[in-house]
Amino acid sequence: MDQSKSLPAGEAARNSNTAPTKNIVDTMIAAGHFTTFASAVNAAGLTDELAAKGPFTVFAPTDEAFKKLPPGGYDSLLKDVGKLKAILNYHVVSGYFTARDVKSGEVMTLQGSPLTTAVSSWDVRVNGARVTKADIVTTNGIVHAIDAVILPKNWQLLAAAA
Repeated sequence: MDQSKSLPAGEAARNSNTAPTKNIVDTMIAAGHFTTFASAVNAAGLTDELAAKGPFTVFAPTDEAFKKLPPGGYDSLLKDVGKLKAILNYHVVSGYFTARDVKSGEVMTLQGSPLTTAVSSWDVRVNGARVTKADIVTTNGIVHAIDAVILPKNWQLLAAAA
């Protein structure tokens, strides 16, 4: 998964001047706009895994992305830890890939299904979700903020019954 074209070069350069001091989970919590994703990681029991050595590349939906889910969709996921864990692992790729390293194509996720990356001169997308902030460097990998929760092919999140 590599990429010759990426988000504006300044995006990546901004984060490379200082060595990271926090792992993926702590970085997402400190960022303040991944609180739903970080809470879901905790609820699924993945905190230790994503705090481990890595490296991991995480395509992390922002809190705004979670608001786009069907009504009650997130709450129903919290009740199905197996499905929640699978969906969260679908956002994680083994390895360290900056936005510049991403190439159009498929890449295998920790969940075991591939996600599709599409790279153009103006943006990077994973399964149609746009990378809104790239290259958030951590001690055990890298995080890219995305504007939607992504799912493996043929998976759906249904609205919870009223």
